[in-house]
Amino acid sequence: MAQRTVEEYKIDADGITITIRIVGSEKVVSTYELVLPDIAKATSALLDEVKHLLVVEMNLNASEIFDPHEITRLKAKFSERAAAFIEERLPEVRKQVRDYLVGMLMQEMVGLGHIEFLLSDQNIEEIVLNSSKEPVRIFHKKYGWLETSIIPQDEAQIQNYANIIARRVGRQITTLTPLLDAHLVTGDRANAVLYPISNKGHTITIRKFTRDPWTVTDFINSKTSTPRVFALIWLAMQYEMNVLISGGTGSGKTSFLNVCIPFIPPNQRIISIEDTRELQLPKYLYWCPLTTRLANAEGKGSVDMIDLLINSLRMRPDRIILGEMRKKDQAEVLFEAMHTGHSVYATVHANTVAETIQRLTSPPISISAHMLSAVDLNIVMFRDRRSGIRRSFQIGEFMVTEEEGKTVAQPNVLFRWKPTTDEMDEHATPVKFYESLNRHAGLTQTDISKDLKEKEAILSWMVKRKIRDINDVGMVVKQYYADAEAIVKAAQKNMDPKGILPKEG
Repeated sequence: MAQRTVEEYKIDADGITITIRIVGSEKVVSTYELVLPDIAKATSALLDEVKHLLVVEMNLNASEIFDPHEITRLKAKFSERAAAFIEERLPEVRKQVRDYLVGMLMQEMVGLGHIEFLLSDQNIEEIVLNSSKEPVRIFHKKYGWLETSIIPQDEAQIQNYANIIARRVGRQITTLTPLLDAHLVTGDRANAVLYPISNKGHTITIRKFTRDPWTVTDFINSKTSTPRVFALIWLAMQYEMNVLISGGTGSGKTSFLNVCIPFIPPNQRIISIEDTRELQLPKYLYWCPLTTRLANAEGKGSVDMIDLLINSLRMRPDRIILGEMRKKDQAEVLFEAMHTGHSVYATVHANTVAETIQRLTSPPISISAHMLSAVDLNIVMFRDRRSGIRRSFQIGEFMVTEEEGKTVAQPNVLFRWKPTTDEMDEHATPVKFYESLNRHAGLTQTDISKDLKEKEAILSWMVKRKIRDINDVGMVVKQYYADAEAIVKAAQKNMDPKGILPKEG
């Protein structure tokens, strides 16, 4: 089947701008090509000479090379001297060519070679080096898994990359300690496994930290959910209600949680607990992110979810966010926090509201059904495995009752997604949710209906006005809490947000 260019775009890394070419057939996209200029042998020899001169002149120690806080200064220093060396030897060289050669030197000497281009591409979520016998693979936001045109030179090069990553976080990866799990200062997460534990060869997997995170505007535009549903969630978060987000692997649970967190009022202390740092919140929020840590080579120094969860209760949080609830001890502490007045948000693996109840009350979590009364709202996410689309599948509440002396939790599904029409239908009227708002916030049914309509109008206005940057969305919500009437009026009249929102800072 004939291959064709599906898309082309440019990316920049270390001052080098290159073209990315996505290649595939009519139905299957298969290759991610980096269009790099050819370097002549004489130029390669010149670069080798400049490398040697830089190493001799700079005389850097290991702590400088691998200090993550020094890397920007170090690159600038290398870049300046490398440019000077190249101009001495090639006085007629064009600036564009010089910058390209300097950038290549930076990548080879203080970076990860051509992998730096992949790290700079905002369309890539995952980068995988499986062995030196295979091309590097990436997971592209638009096209899924693709082979790249990058092939590692040999296993030594992959191990060198693993060593660079390890040293930057103060760790080691060796034959005796062949596993590495590291959180980089950029927020990216790197995992490495050396041969022979990884049978094909040394393996590195880099999960990229999103530099431009999804926002509620994006999710409404992509039909992941509706303004009506987000208005309900906003109301819940405004009045410190507890929310669980369920779904299968890759269904978008954490992404959905992330787009909802900006609904929290700005005067609340937020503590988040994650295995891998994925949440990104607006700058104005009072947020303390915590992440777990694996044990070192001697088996010491580990900090797990339960340690952080217990510790967070001593940090006077108003809101607690748990990346994923997996074990009984985590659930017990989390539900105890709910019952003692903390507002809690967490994700859990389950495919429906009913399955969420079963998952929470069955092994390995196994909490008592009566504790589910603390949960005010349950959002269930879904990913269509054929098309890849993600949707809010169900929004519901847990109805906890006593039947024949036994506590029973039943689902009340408020909204559900219809795959035949790709629309969200209102399925039932909230019961416990409205009762909680009346009891804890003194809101009548009339107040709730009015509030939901206003929030829905604000969300629709943000979509119309293309307010989608995380800090811009956050500023709208912040300004709503400062002057709700002004923001509601702006939304209803479809006013230009520039005249309403204060400038950041």
